[in-house]
Amino acid sequence: MAKLLIKTEGLENTLIELRLGINRLGRSADADFQINHATVSSLHCELVLRDSGVLLRDLESTNGTFLNNQPVREAELSAGQTLRLGDVELLVDNTEANVAIPKFANTELPAPPVVKADGDMACPRHRSATVTHQCTHCHEVMCFACIHRLRRKGGQKTLNLCPICSGTVEILGGAPKPAKRSVFARVGETVKLAFKRTVNLDK
Repeated sequence: MAKLLIKTEGLENTLIELRLGINRLGRSADADFQINHATVSSLHCELVLRDSGVLLRDLESTNGTFLNNQPVREAELSAGQTLRLGDVELLVDNTEANVAIPKFANTELPAPPVVKADGDMACPRHRSATVTHQCTHCHEVMCFACIHRLRRKGGQKTLNLCPICSGTVEILGGAPKPAKRSVFARVGETVKLAFKRTVNLDK
């Protein structure tokens, strides 16, 4: 997980390990990570940890936010850079967001899928449902109800996970088919089309 190490005397070797989403740094007890120093504002800056890295935003601090001694309002962090809040220096140790995907307990192995009368494959766990997804790891097939969904805190994307191995699940193309039209509906459309042609000929 993304980490910063405070180097300033009196606070040295204090490790800040960021969480996914917004992390506010400042002197206030309301900050996610409190830095008790006179040159640090109550809410000095925020670090947004995302899949792509860490975004730094200054929060109208009194003594400024600096990255490699350059004043910044907003910037992407990289490992090895020096972040300074007022007179407090921090080393950017890591900017990676490692997400641990939980393993789901599998109490019993599912039965093989069954082909329904309409040609679609029935879900091994929900016989009345149609198979719509497949795991990219163990290749287990499943219906929409089988999928485990994991939403990352502070993120927009939802992970679709296999109930067997916790692998990534992708759509199989087995979405419900449109309802078949009756013979009467097709005859009705034919009559309407013929009627329109007749009207056009009369003009």
